[in-house]
Amino acid sequence: MTTTVAPRATTPIRYRFTVADYYAMVNGGILAENDRVELLDGDIIDMPPIGDWHAASVNRLNNLMLPLLRQRAIMSEPIPDIMLLRWRDDFYETGHPSPDDVLLIIEVSDSTVDYDRNDKLTAYARAAIPEVWIVSRQDRRIEAYTEPTGGRYSNARYVGRGENIAPGALPDLVVGIDRVLTE
Repeated sequence: MTTTVAPRATTPIRYRFTVADYYAMVNGGILAENDRVELLDGDIIDMPPIGDWHAASVNRLNNLMLPLLRQRAIMSEPIPDIMLLRWRDDFYETGHPSPDDVLLIIEVSDSTVDYDRNDKLTAYARAAIPEVWIVSRQDRRIEAYTEPTGGRYSNARYVGRGENIAPGALPDLVVGIDRVLTE
């Protein structure tokens, strides 16, 4: 009896994780709930620790936005930093939100601004997330991206000190940039 051995691959094979795989790793103890990792395009990305500025900016945004949302949208965190979701009376108890449920994603960028502008923004556009804000410590502004098409956002707006911004889905939810970028 002759045994045939399959030839080895000559190039590395990348295994793409699904959302179900990711949650199975958390439930199985491979990934801890507090690990600073995220799933992006099938890859598990090890993220740097959240610094004081980042945490304070997320807290400021929560404090500014939550009182204005009353049964119009649900605010979720920490990955991405903030997501505004369509209102559901069950608060998504019957399942995680899908891209169709997302009204706005906010990424607070301290040390990861290039990653957020490139990798994450592209992934969000491919998923047709209608609006993404990047709060950039480096550039001292909020970048608002809208109109996803073909894996890119066709509209970008930059809002700086002394200006306000509001999500397209909730135009009365006005956020003063100076209240977010306090340094």
